[in-house]
Amino acid sequence: MSEQFDFNIPYAVSVVIQKGAKIVGLQFPEGFKRRAALIATELERETGCKIIVSGNPCFGACDIDETLLQHVDILLHFGHAPLEFIDKVEFIEVRSNVDVMPVLKIALPMLAKERIGVLTTVQHVHMVDEVCEYLIENGKVPVTCTVGDALDVQGVSADNLRIRYPGQLLGCDFSAARIPCDEYLYIGGGEFHPMGVAIATGRRVLVADPMINKAWFVDTDRIVRQRFAAITRARDAACFGIIVSTKRGQFRLGVAEEMVKLARDSGRDAYIISMDLITPEQLLAFRADAFVSTACPRVAVDENLRYARPMLTPIEFEILLEKRTWDEFVFDEITQ
Repeated sequence: MSEQFDFNIPYAVSVVIQKGAKIVGLQFPEGFKRRAALIATELERETGCKIIVSGNPCFGACDIDETLLQHVDILLHFGHAPLEFIDKVEFIEVRSNVDVMPVLKIALPMLAKERIGVLTTVQHVHMVDEVCEYLIENGKVPVTCTVGDALDVQGVSADNLRIRYPGQLLGCDFSAARIPCDEYLYIGGGEFHPMGVAIATGRRVLVADPMINKAWFVDTDRIVRQRFAAITRARDAACFGIIVSTKRGQFRLGVAEEMVKLARDSGRDAYIISMDLITPEQLLAFRADAFVSTACPRVAVDENLRYARPMLTPIEFEILLEKRTWDEFVFDEITQ
């Protein structure tokens, strides 16, 4: 892990010293928690502070441990770029140290078109220039979304913009993909981000994962079938639980209230459920025939097969109520 990622410990040390923090909280996404002990030890040795590590799940910059935040002088949140300014929270962006060139050489022959949209996550944003240069050298025209482009796409102010870097994708925000290109090259691992881009744009997305040195095209058929199956299963539901997340970056009470109104206008019952961590097990206690999650879009998608009752996104709920057509299916997004 230490060779693959740079946790920028010198910067973390400087922040603790500059703030004069005596009690410091550390928060890590799931994939980085194994580094917690080593980082805590180093920070204590270098600064003399006391460390408390958050053991709660963390799924993004939207997911701050609010309880721990109340008991520390500063919370160091590793792995994500900030979505907004949060008092006493310092975001420590973690970068990959893995060479991107080997997987680029694998990916290049698979790109059939000329104008290539370049996309990635915060772990690899520092590689975007290198990727673009390589594409240019090999006859391609790379295209990235700048922050200014994203402002135009979203129609929001800079203070409300969630992306920070050219080409940066979030699991809930595909604004960086709304650019004039023929197909996409996604640098990173996993399929949720590129899957959302493929469904949102209808274009091919080639995943190039430098961590495992493999490249493949996203296949949307399986996930689309799963989502349509969830909508179909919810057709006869008479009562819907509308879930609103208490996580500050996912809190969409207004959307939840709209879903309740849509349900009641269609002759169905609905009520709002406020939750922090949303799991299939926690939902078993509630009386509802189906659920609609206004929280992170991944809540409905990632755990799809584990829910005892259908879990929909707001967009899917609108399809069920015939406020949208089946052809208008896309992943839900939180863009501000």
